[in-house]
Amino acid sequence: MSLEKDQVQHIAMLARLRVGDDEIADTVDKLSRIVDFVDQLSQADTTDVVPMAHPLDAAQRLRPDVVTETDERDEFQENAPAVSDGFYLVPKVIE
Repeated sequence: MSLEKDQVQHIAMLARLRVGDDEIADTVDKLSRIVDFVDQLSQADTTDVVPMAHPLDAAQRLRPDVVTETDERDEFQENAPAVSDGFYLVPKVIE
């Protein structure tokens, strides 16, 4: 499939690209080759190919889900100027 000059200008406008008149012929050629290559790829037989999310057969190593720190919230909040029901109180900034 070969692209035309007006199609490339439309694509450039949609992509918000400025393509000068001196660059248009080269851009038409390059985009046409890209479209031809994609068309060539779409003709490949993929009937026996299983879709995959990742090319490597690997699993993520996960650490054990255990608590490693103690709850020190009350000790930390002793230093706060204002606390209520375990929450830090801050001055109102939006009216």
